[in-house]
Amino acid sequence: MAGETPREGILIRAENGDVVRYDETGLILRLSDRVIADIAARLELPQGATGAAAPPPLPDLPPDFPDDIDLWAPRREGDWLFFQANLPGADGPRGYRRHVEGGAILAEARGPLLAILGIGGARAGLGNPGPARFRWHVLAPADDIGAVGMGGEGEAAATDALEPLRELTVEALIADEILARRRADCRALPLVMVRTETDMAASAHDLGAGLAVANLDRAFGNLVAAAARLGTGAQVLAVVLDYTLEDLTGDPVAYRDGMIALMERITRGMAKAGLSRPVFLTAFDCGTQEITRGPGLEGQWELSWNHADHRLVIAAPSYAFAMDDTGRLTEAGRADKALVMAEALLAVHGGGKWLCPTIQLAEWTGEAIRLVCEAQEPLVIDPDDPFAAGPLAGFALDGVTNGAVLTGVAIDTDDPRAVLLTCSARPEGEVFVTYAHAAAPWAGPGPANRGALRGEGGAGPVRRWALPARLRLTG
Repeated sequence: MAGETPREGILIRAENGDVVRYDETGLILRLSDRVIADIAARLELPQGATGAAAPPPLPDLPPDFPDDIDLWAPRREGDWLFFQANLPGADGPRGYRRHVEGGAILAEARGPLLAILGIGGARAGLGNPGPARFRWHVLAPADDIGAVGMGGEGEAAATDALEPLRELTVEALIADEILARRRADCRALPLVMVRTETDMAASAHDLGAGLAVANLDRAFGNLVAAAARLGTGAQVLAVVLDYTLEDLTGDPVAYRDGMIALMERITRGMAKAGLSRPVFLTAFDCGTQEITRGPGLEGQWELSWNHADHRLVIAAPSYAFAMDDTGRLTEAGRADKALVMAEALLAVHGGGKWLCPTIQLAEWTGEAIRLVCEAQEPLVIDPDDPFAAGPLAGFALDGVTNGAVLTGVAIDTDDPRAVLLTCSARPEGEVFVTYAHAAAPWAGPGPANRGALRGEGGAGPVRRWALPARLRLTG
């Protein structure tokens, strides 16, 4: 009808839109974010980022809980907040937990809190950039030090909390690989604490009485405390030993005795923490591109057959791992070392064994030198020669006085765990047969001491390569 007042319209308009409108219900105001924020502050209402009132938090989430996590089904049990979430990493969608007092998010796991710990010289305290593939499962004590320990620079702190890693030592890589294999088999994924302690000890005896072993004791205590906080038990899967070239005693027997004393010291420290005797896991150090012999290298041979009553597993010779020109493992070398050590550890904990071929006797048969080996499987001379050991596969003669040289290497057809070395003549003198020992320095990607003798099983980096040896020729 003409002259009738409109039922809706605009009273005030600005450049960015209508400010005041009206309809049959009354005035409609469009206020700025600043005005909304001021009103919310006066009324003490929660304020969202856009000026609108923020939605209430999910139930049971503490106010300091990280924002923007894809989570659901939170619940509180005692001092822990449990929830389902989809987080980065191979852990993926699964259950997680976080203590109500704060700290890191951890994967929810069954069974005891496991640990893989390490001790050694400075070369043992190196790691690949993190995090782990299973970043919420592979953890370190929450002292802001990470997988690499104090380095002998002070005493580690006591803590019952855990946190994800920033870098991956060999021990952390072993834990990550074990979890990957369990995931592939659809088995439970445990939490694994890792820590490597080192110092600048100049002998194996000093290592067993210094800051590194004292801080390892602290790691045992932290492991037990963290397990109690989680409401579970604790178990050490292995203690990794990485100390050879650092020993400056000049005495192979002293090195051996020092390493036995170190293992005894660690075993006693674990017993005080209520932990069972460990598996000691190590690699047979072959030196560097320049260092090819020395008391530490030779002392390993003594240790390999005489390690008292300790459970010592030699997973591989180090010629199987790439190193840089400073004698330190590369990232790829650490990864390969962890793969082999994980395989060895799983075999041992599965009730089996892991035995790298070990040459025990060298005798002249009248036509050739026969090497008797202890091996888990038949032997092969690797045809691909992956470490460039040459046509003699890393074997050599030492102390020959008549000019006799090796001319060939083969596996004994009558005994697949024996090696035959043919010679140009019968060696004379005080003769020693060597394998991956006292080689000439070179500029290759691994130690100069290297070979091509291995067990027939395995694939890629996960093989049982023969250990270095130096044996007097008999017969």
